[in-house]
Amino acid sequence: MLENTFIHIQGIGPKTEKALWGRGIYTWETFLATKGPIISSIRDPFIRSQIELSIDNRNNIKYFTERLSVLDQWRIYDAFRHKAVFLDIETTGGYQGMDEITMIGLYDGNSVKTFINGKNLSDFELVIADYDLVITFNGSCFDIPIIRRWFPNIYLPPGHIDLRFLFKKLGYSGGLKAIEKRFGLMRDSEIDGMDGYEAIKLWYAYQWGDKSALDLLIQYNTADIVNLKPLMETGYNTMKIELFS
Repeated sequence: MLENTFIHIQGIGPKTEKALWGRGIYTWETFLATKGPIISSIRDPFIRSQIELSIDNRNNIKYFTERLSVLDQWRIYDAFRHKAVFLDIETTGGYQGMDEITMIGLYDGNSVKTFINGKNLSDFELVIADYDLVITFNGSCFDIPIIRRWFPNIYLPPGHIDLRFLFKKLGYSGGLKAIEKRFGLMRDSEIDGMDGYEAIKLWYAYQWGDKSALDLLIQYNTADIVNLKPLMETGYNTMKIELFS
């Protein structure tokens, strides 16, 4: 999808991009190989130069995230999925920015890493720096701002796809659990129906000495991040179909 994208170039909007595809100009290389005026003899040299820059920056995620709107960040997924990680945090549920992070879960598509307050939470800052793209659900408003407050000097991946915006664009509203059910994603019976408030209660139960509460909280957080991957892929593929239809 990245190399089908033209809207990151100044002066090209969705209508112009769609018109290019309608003429069979689906990729950057096709544009460069097409003879004669495409948009106009005045605009074409600038667009060609920007396409050449895009090809040169093909592996530089920041180049594209800075040029795509929040609603179009999903387009970078396939190109950078090998350096992507799914993220979700749990907090104490404080008010007015006073949340404490209790747990952070990361899932790279193969394995899960869990960082727990009072155990290994500080290791998160080093591990997250290995990735180029982070994928969340509502992370723009919740997870990422809280992480930045907790780790003021952190280096976060330059790419971020917030699935809340992607699924809103596809016409789906509601929280993560509601959208999971719309797509047939099920949770284990122990955590089915649990929400963020119950996750907070589990943390405090663990603080009071209930080790099983921590195990259940880890299970809940793991489900949050593992289910983000099929949602990301479903959303990505659905958006591609809609764009090219």
